[in-house]
Amino acid sequence: MRILVTGGAGFIGSHLVDKLMDDGEGKVIVADNYFTGSKDNLKKWIGHPRFELIRHDISRPLFVEVDQIYHLACPASPIFYKYNSVKTIKTNVMGTLNMLGLAKRLRARILFTSTSEVYGDPLEHPQKETYWGNVNPIGVRSCYDEGKRMAETLMFDYYRQYGIEIRIARIFNTYGQRMNIDDGRVGSNFIAQAMRNEPLTVQLPGTQTRSFCYVSDLVDGLNQLMEGTDAGPINLGNPGEFTMKELAKAVQELINPEVQISEVENTPDDPPQRKPDITKAKEVLGWEPKVNLHEGIPLMEDDFRRRLGVPRT
Repeated sequence: MRILVTGGAGFIGSHLVDKLMDDGEGKVIVADNYFTGSKDNLKKWIGHPRFELIRHDISRPLFVEVDQIYHLACPASPIFYKYNSVKTIKTNVMGTLNMLGLAKRLRARILFTSTSEVYGDPLEHPQKETYWGNVNPIGVRSCYDEGKRMAETLMFDYYRQYGIEIRIARIFNTYGQRMNIDDGRVGSNFIAQAMRNEPLTVQLPGTQTRSFCYVSDLVDGLNQLMEGTDAGPINLGNPGEFTMKELAKAVQELINPEVQISEVENTPDDPPQRKPDITKAKEVLGWEPKVNLHEGIPLMEDDFRRRLGVPRT
């Protein structure tokens, strides 16, 4: 078995690589352009006979021989995907076309990591896979939201027209070790701010909700989806729902009770609610998350402290 992981040097991708390598069933090939990923996330595998690392931008064709493709490549933080929105679109559309072309030529199975952002500003709560979404097609986040929606369309068109074996995961907010410390997403923001004795900046009104899945749970779900028989899409996330104020208070309690919580203006097109309905994942994959937020935050804090060189007081 030869397995390609695009975006494998990133946060989620590197954890997936760890699982695939630890399973020891084949060769793992990573393609990454290091826009948000890092070689450091894969340093334990560099030089291993079953591991290969290729610096490559998937908006250009890639020619390798593989049996499975985990297609994760795309910046997921608003800071990064809005920084170069055209590049984000190219990664989602041209990159997915290139990976589907590779899958077609090799008759390889391909899994695409989509996002809960395909639901946009949802009129349905919690969000089921049957919900078509409510997305602003010309907003500042559209390069990501609509890019992922277009990639899902491409996946199903290749499935219907060419019989390609596809799998689609709709990933909800994920956190854990190896996130970029200045990632810009709320979980990493709050933890980094608490460690630096900076106020936790809650975007107004603070009642908007998110559901946070620890990365190890997500990776298990991706692997089960790839090895299963359902094309998807399947929601993968933790249905535990927290307001931003509740999350800030949890981080304050667990990391730094002295830190203050402040309110700042919100960003455009920020969805007010986000919670997955994971009934399908439970029924089809037998999957559900195991790590709760109060267990996951200290694990992420330990990782941040190690990388920042900040000891516990």
